[in-house]
Amino acid sequence: MQVQNWMSSDLITAQEDDTIIKVGKIMEEHNIRHLPVVRDKKLVGMITDQDVIKASPSRSITLKAQELYHLLAETKAKDIMNPSPVTIRPDQTVEVAAVMMLEHRTTGIPVVTRNGDLVGIITQGDVFKVLISITGIYQGGVQFAFNLEDKPGAIKEVADVIREEYGHVVSILSTSDTADPGYRHVFIRIKKIPEENLKRLIKKLEKRFMLLYMVKDPLEDIYS
Repeated sequence: MQVQNWMSSDLITAQEDDTIIKVGKIMEEHNIRHLPVVRDKKLVGMITDQDVIKASPSRSITLKAQELYHLLAETKAKDIMNPSPVTIRPDQTVEVAAVMMLEHRTTGIPVVTRNGDLVGIITQGDVFKVLISITGIYQGGVQFAFNLEDKPGAIKEVADVIREEYGHVVSILSTSDTADPGYRHVFIRIKKIPEENLKRLIKKLEKRFMLLYMVKDPLEDIYS
């Protein structure tokens, strides 16, 4: 999945000479934590809410109102921005964006073309949306977890058993990071099926495979 399909392209930006007062207002009004700084549509820096907080006078400093306003008016976006932010191209994958966020300890990355044009921003929230999408949790409330031998056809064998009980597979995810050498942990989500079918399915899966767990995800509990 490419970044361009998940990024926010309705951009809110700042100019280099915008005051810290204006920057703070923009971020507050639009409820955002990351604000790209542009010059002629080119990205020249990035400001986070933490940058604004750090640049604001400490409450322990005693200043007259006029002095405080002057200080804030003199501080510009270019003075507090990161002039060399981590960026990503729109044709790169969301997985790469997630790795960048993890490695650089950031929650938002500007999306820039090869020509340097700012076309979007992808945030931690967008990555969460991708996770929800690929797991298919909105479509299916039952997930099975298996410890399967890492060999061709292993997942198909499980899927065939699920189909015997008219299970509709929504997503299949797997990882070797948490499994022993030669094995994979596989997570299969299916749509809701009649309880009788589910009970038979569980028995079949437990008999033929190493079923780690089966869990139901009633999303209605989240909204209650």
